[in-house]
Amino acid sequence: MAGETILLTGGSSGIGYATAVELARRGANLIIVCRSAERGEQTIAAVKSASGSSTVEYLVGDLARLEDVRRAAREFIASGRPLHVLLNNAGVVNLNYKVTADGIEEVFAINHLAPFVLTNELLPRLRESTPARVVTVASDAHKFVNGINFDDLGFEKSYGWMKSYGQSKLANILFTYELAQRLTGSGVTANCLHPGAVGTNLGNNNGWWARGLIGLLRPFLKTPQRGARTSVFLATSPDVAEVTGKYFSNSRQARSSKASHDTESAKRLWEVSVNLTTQSRSA
Repeated sequence: MAGETILLTGGSSGIGYATAVELARRGANLIIVCRSAERGEQTIAAVKSASGSSTVEYLVGDLARLEDVRRAAREFIASGRPLHVLLNNAGVVNLNYKVTADGIEEVFAINHLAPFVLTNELLPRLRESTPARVVTVASDAHKFVNGINFDDLGFEKSYGWMKSYGQSKLANILFTYELAQRLTGSGVTANCLHPGAVGTNLGNNNGWWARGLIGLLRPFLKTPQRGARTSVFLATSPDVAEVTGKYFSNSRQARSSKASHDTESAKRLWEVSVNLTTQSRSA
């Protein structure tokens, strides 16, 4: 994989940072999407120091703003570089209902719609760079829900963090399976993964008690380095070069929930996602 170009979201902390360090250490030309230039400078300095690599850059893109996601994709395409791996890693969990500037519930927007837009905007470059891979970090938390709540995607009427986060992770898997079908024969693969229960900063934005709970549980959780292993495996291993449309855990194929294999829901989610992201563009 040395010399391959990899675009990674959510690389400034936790699993994403550990993934970035390992990919850089292996010789990737790594571009990390960061919310701001300040965050980007800090992130690439840390990754370079930890990995010993000089081929690490950042690209500014706020995943909570879909037009900014599009702008970041256009900026990457304008650079003329190939794209061998797109690694959708960024994610959030909120205890309370919040909406983005686009008026969309924040967890669904960042965890699903942002990678949906970023992937589709970059698909032409991925196709030109084959063989190429799309890797999306999902979670076994998708089993928190029995399907997509199409009547209230943001759970505005009855918000709960488990429902919100679980649905966004189910959406990651449905998106991956549908994307793999659409990319059949293209030379671009699409897979997703469960990183395991990892001690990261996910959820730290929810106040002191959430940080305290994470601190208490940390001794029983995977380190970010261990949590990153399946992401790195799917992004780099020749063993999965032609594998597509699968869910992985501990670097092995795993069984996702029954709801994640509902092909009609996958198709409907795709169309709903197109409509939501088109509305955000015209707003």
